[in-house]
Amino acid sequence: MSYIDRLQSIIKEYQAAGQPWPASSHDIAQWALEIGRWAPQRSTLINRCAEEISRALREEYISDSQGRRLRAKHVARIETNGRQVGFWADVRTAPREHMEIAFQQRRESISADCRQLKTDTTRISMSASQYRWYSISLMI
Repeated sequence: MSYIDRLQSIIKEYQAAGQPWPASSHDIAQWALEIGRWAPQRSTLINRCAEEISRALREEYISDSQGRRLRAKHVARIETNGRQVGFWADVRTAPREHMEIAFQQRRESISADCRQLKTDTTRISMSASQYRWYSISLMI
């Protein structure tokens, strides 16, 4: 069972235990910790710290000569030893190749998000007893 599968199992247990639903991820996490269903491992703590560092890198901005606000740090995901690793670089000092990869990957991510949003907001014909579907108009 993968880590995601274990977390999804905890969510199902939370619901089966009659806990409030809908629920925040914080509420579910607190419950899981309190009953001993989840405890951080060293790798989890490292991953959490890395996520927070990535968030801080993503939130650093600079101004160009025309006063426009630009993101200072950019990530390029590169396959290393059979796994993808995100390498961060500063836009002011990064090699051109790094920035090309980073921008291409951001465009692909934005495009994928738009396709998924279109799928998510399109009315799907399924059994009304199984799911409730909402028709949502996207105004941009």
